[in-house]
Amino acid sequence: MIETLVRKKQRASKIFSLLKRKYPYSKYHLYYTSPHELLVANILSDHCTRERVNAVAKKLFNKYHSSIDFAYCNLDSLAEDIRSTGNQNNKAKKIKKACLIIVEKYSGVVPCSIDDLLDLPGVGKETAKCIMGEIYNIPTIVIDSQMVRIMKLLGLTRNNDSKKIELEIMNTFEKKVLLKLSHLINDHGRTVCVDRKPHCEACVINKLCPSSYV
Repeated sequence: MIETLVRKKQRASKIFSLLKRKYPYSKYHLYYTSPHELLVANILSDHCTRERVNAVAKKLFNKYHSSIDFAYCNLDSLAEDIRSTGNQNNKAKKIKKACLIIVEKYSGVVPCSIDDLLDLPGVGKETAKCIMGEIYNIPTIVIDSQMVRIMKLLGLTRNNDSKKIELEIMNTFEKKVLLKLSHLINDHGRTVCVDRKPHCEACVINKLCPSSYV
């Protein structure tokens, strides 16, 4: 039976409500306390675990307090400070250059438009959308592998193209919940709907999931 858009939206709303109840303290997984810190944390996260990034970030942000500190820092010292995240020399260059642009072009304020953000070294589309949503509350959704996998399991998309998936999700869920949805899906994917063997018996949305074996 083909699910109408109306029914899909109703099911999506129930899914969001149940996940929000299950993970009431769900939030962005990388540590940051300011816009430039979110940018730096995302650059550090490339090919690195969240646990390692957060451990490094907390120490790093106690040493470098502003975008100015990163912009005019000693590159070798910065690379050493982030060594354990891997590819430290390249990451240090991106962080320093991105913060230099922020200081000299945007007066120290991290830009809010996707085009301006994408011009910053080390910033890809998902990082840009993350900053737009987290910092500026612009309705957006991060389409990572976890989001794609779980949305497909839920039958809320059948597409493989990330742009089409993004549009489909934004047309299915209310705009005001998109950012929170990203966090909820991330938590759910790490704890219950794990990649290799989803724990459907422990899933609060199994009755709304066509892929559930319960």
